[in-house]
Amino acid sequence: MDFAKYLGRKAIWYVIALFVALLLNFLLPRLIPGNPVDNIVSQMARGGGASGEQMKAIYSHYMEQFGLNKPMWEQFLVYIDQLAHGNLGTSFSQYPKSVNSLVGQALPWSIVIQLPAILVGWIVGNLLGAIAAYRGGWFDRGAFVGSLFASSMPYYCLAIVLLYVVGVELGILPVGGGYSLGLTPELTPAFIGDAITYWWLPFWSLVIIFVGGQAVGMRSMAIYELGSDYVNYGRGLGLPDSRIVRYIFRNAMLPQITGLALSIGGMIGGALITELVFSYPGIGTLLFSAINTSDYPVIQSITLLITLAVLAANFCVEIAYGVIDPRIRAAHSGER
Repeated sequence: MDFAKYLGRKAIWYVIALFVALLLNFLLPRLIPGNPVDNIVSQMARGGGASGEQMKAIYSHYMEQFGLNKPMWEQFLVYIDQLAHGNLGTSFSQYPKSVNSLVGQALPWSIVIQLPAILVGWIVGNLLGAIAAYRGGWFDRGAFVGSLFASSMPYYCLAIVLLYVVGVELGILPVGGGYSLGLTPELTPAFIGDAITYWWLPFWSLVIIFVGGQAVGMRSMAIYELGSDYVNYGRGLGLPDSRIVRYIFRNAMLPQITGLALSIGGMIGGALITELVFSYPGIGTLLFSAINTSDYPVIQSITLLITLAVLAANFCVEIAYGVIDPRIRAAHSGER
């Protein structure tokens, strides 16, 4: 019951954080210098064929159509009302496409590439770090140096190296895109088989970094736990190694679970550079093009998705900590 109250208080804070995030999601894109309608009208003017009066009329039409001629507070209320009805608005740069459809098309590509990379990297990295800490010796030194090197490398550097070596020099895998020209995205064996060939390079550029980061973190935590008093006390009581190791890795996993939740929460926009390097049609590429054109509805929709994912992931961590860590349960049940 006390733990439920604890989660209830946490939920209130998360709701407050969500409201602040909604306000920032609305305001920050509008702080980007330049007006999106100016960009649209200037592109139309380059094509010629329209007089000054006609361009002025087009400008006024778009300002009214996008609601940019209204006061800021009124635009915010319209934004909240649309969100309440599940409507993310209409794209400025790809008018009249809805933001729902644009995000719906890009999001699966990002999830397909990042979720497996995060999960595989988390599992392999933690196993590697735990085994290295437990075994020590040459295996520990080799694993630590290799993991530190991988985790220190920026995503885009590894992506460029893989792109050049595997895609350009060796020609084993395609160098960019999500699928071959002439194909239409659909759930058929032919399309999936083709898309997988474009999937490997972005996947490896992400998973290698994840493995390195998780292995370094897990090794440090496991070494710290190995020297703890409760481990020495357990050994003094004659507890078997298997039981002590279980306690060690259970405690060492807590920060790693936080890292996993945050990685999953941030995966929507987390591989923006990787997607750009490989011209992958994910949410990062969509966000980049939206920022270039000051497409407010697309920018605020993607940042809102990232915010919701991070808040949900953190709240899940709060619940998981209460389940995994007996100290939290004891603290909120009055046992300590």
